[in-house]
Amino acid sequence: MRYTTVLALCTFLFTGLIVTGCGPGADTPQPEASDPPQVEELAASLSDEQIKDVVIRSYQYVAMYNVNNKFAAKQGGWGTCEADSQLKDHTMREIARPNNDTLYTACLLDLRTDAIVVNIPAFDSDYASLMITGYDHFVNIPLASRLDDFQTPETMLIYSARTEHYDGSPVEGIDHYFEASGDFVSVVFRVMPHFSDTERFGRIVDGMQSVNAVTLAEFRGGQPAPSVPAEFPDIGETDFDTFENNLLEVMQFVFNHTTFDPDYADDQAVLAAYQPLGVRPGHDPATVDPAMIDGQRFRKAAEEQFNYWMTSISETEAEMRPLIFQPKGKTNLEAVVAVSIAGPIGIPQEEAVYPQVEVVDGEQMNAMNDYVIRMTAEELPPAGAFWSLTLYDRDQGFFIPNDHKKYSVGANSGMQLNADGGIEIFIAAEKPEGALEDNWLPIERGDLDLSPQLRIYEPDLEAMKTWVAPKAEKL
Repeated sequence: MRYTTVLALCTFLFTGLIVTGCGPGADTPQPEASDPPQVEELAASLSDEQIKDVVIRSYQYVAMYNVNNKFAAKQGGWGTCEADSQLKDHTMREIARPNNDTLYTACLLDLRTDAIVVNIPAFDSDYASLMITGYDHFVNIPLASRLDDFQTPETMLIYSARTEHYDGSPVEGIDHYFEASGDFVSVVFRVMPHFSDTERFGRIVDGMQSVNAVTLAEFRGGQPAPSVPAEFPDIGETDFDTFENNLLEVMQFVFNHTTFDPDYADDQAVLAAYQPLGVRPGHDPATVDPAMIDGQRFRKAAEEQFNYWMTSISETEAEMRPLIFQPKGKTNLEAVVAVSIAGPIGIPQEEAVYPQVEVVDGEQMNAMNDYVIRMTAEELPPAGAFWSLTLYDRDQGFFIPNDHKKYSVGANSGMQLNADGGIEIFIAAEKPEGALEDNWLPIERGDLDLSPQLRIYEPDLEAMKTWVAPKAEKL
């Protein structure tokens, strides 16, 4: 069992911005540095504000640890790629607020031993992007159709600062290089499928299924270097479970496999917050003591953050829009926490924006009622590629199960404009009279809070400054 010293405890109290009485000149007599406090002492001494600070600084890592590892478990482990051939449905439970309007190809890369080369096809689509994300939840979009990429097949070499068998030198046959912030990263292609064009859809699916990832040694014609299996801490069914049950073990694993910038304040702040708890980069995970913290208090603080953001994110979406799903250095802690709670792994405003749709009367949308969302031709989202509206349950962020398997309205999931170029979208237990099938999102009558969300791909950012998201009317 590992205990912290009083000096480390004082450091924690200082970083939490709470109490005085630590350090030289304090009035309270100080014990010898070799006389550490008991675990129970430290756990009980943390104030609610200190716990809140640690939870806020941890949320992005906890959310992405759970998301990326759930996807890896689902598709057969790290070092695998999996391509969609149809849109996601209500069985998708690995991530909150998944989309129902693009196809994904996801590669989960383990960069510890060797660099990985991803073979990238051309995509005959109006929209495609490549996103790379580690446990820190900073989002990188190195390739996008918006930037005229995906015109020809290319290769990308991906590595981290700790990749053992790659020294950073150029490699013949590589078109792009990317240094990832972590040893375990998700590489995700989003592609508009063009379902209504059968031949084009077939070409897109073939391209997505041709994506593959090989080690640099294999790319050069050799054998992959042997790799030691990673010992992952348990994945939380929810982020709250991780905060309660094994936060320190997860954060120790994250610290050991993530690059922290010495000049980035939030990076250094999260390291400082955990050092007194015996968690720091390069530390042996076996010596981390889970009893250093009161898990129930941390869970409660995480739930409070969740409730805060789920009730306020729609009010701050426009203000935070330039900051969400951005690379390190182009965002802030508040924005990263907000999207880690509302729905991890999104793309920045240059690629897509995610306005929430609220009810006209300001009440929370609930499945006890039916609703309609009306937009005239002039009020449609200013999308350069396409747009969609997807319905989720508010608390978990999953699709609403229904016999019609209809979860969104949009160009790829089905949508019909009216004769004037506008649209009426219905959220209802039964299809209202006169409603078009493609524009109906079915629900089951019951006390379930609902959360409709727009996605606007390649938005006109200038038009977005004045465009107003529609509001739902109760029927």
